[in-house]
Amino acid sequence: MKILLYGLRKVALVSLLVAPAGASAQFYEIANQLPGLIQPALSGSLNYKGFVESGFAGGFGDYRANVFSVSTSQGFRYSDWFFMGAGIGLDVMFAGKSPDYDIDIPYEGWTDTHYSHSNSGTAYFLPVFTDFRFNIGSRQRTSISFFIDVKVGATFMLNNSYFRVGTGYITNRESFYLKPSLGISIPVSKSHPARAMNIGLTYQLVTTNWWNVGDRNISLNSIGGSVSFEW
Repeated sequence: MKILLYGLRKVALVSLLVAPAGASAQFYEIANQLPGLIQPALSGSLNYKGFVESGFAGGFGDYRANVFSVSTSQGFRYSDWFFMGAGIGLDVMFAGKSPDYDIDIPYEGWTDTHYSHSNSGTAYFLPVFTDFRFNIGSRQRTSISFFIDVKVGATFMLNNSYFRVGTGYITNRESFYLKPSLGISIPVSKSHPARAMNIGLTYQLVTTNWWNVGDRNISLNSIGGSVSFEW
């Protein structure tokens, strides 16, 4: 394993020869940290870590949907400052008031099947994602520190009906999902430093298929807060 780690460091350092001078210091730091990130995975000494999170975000823009969410992430802490894992959750979306909210049939006798399909102003989504978390500050987790968290993956609408938002409907079952957060981590136990409460400011993006008079894609944007517990 030592030979493998030594080889990885050498490969990373070789990249310095072709890197711009201004970026050399950053590449050098990454090269030195790379074995420390990979060694736990190879040695089987990874530190398991879990999160449970809930939050609310208000929609903004022309197509607004407020979101109440719960989720859990399970993974490993690769270093004092970096966690990576996988997660799953449940988002309940409520259509907000949007410009020209009423959906009118374009002309008398219109028979498109989208209008005859059942629809609702409430939808349930199942996000499945990879979770990356970066800790900034106290590495011993004995005092308040900051974190940056990024969840990226896909979300799946569970409704049988369309989700009615604004001047049309969300019809696609699978959508792109992105949820970055910035916040503070507060330790709750000196004897168990891995346990902490997190308070964050979150942004959520869902990009999906959309139907109105013309088919197209739209993005649902929302911003709000979250509270999570980690162990």
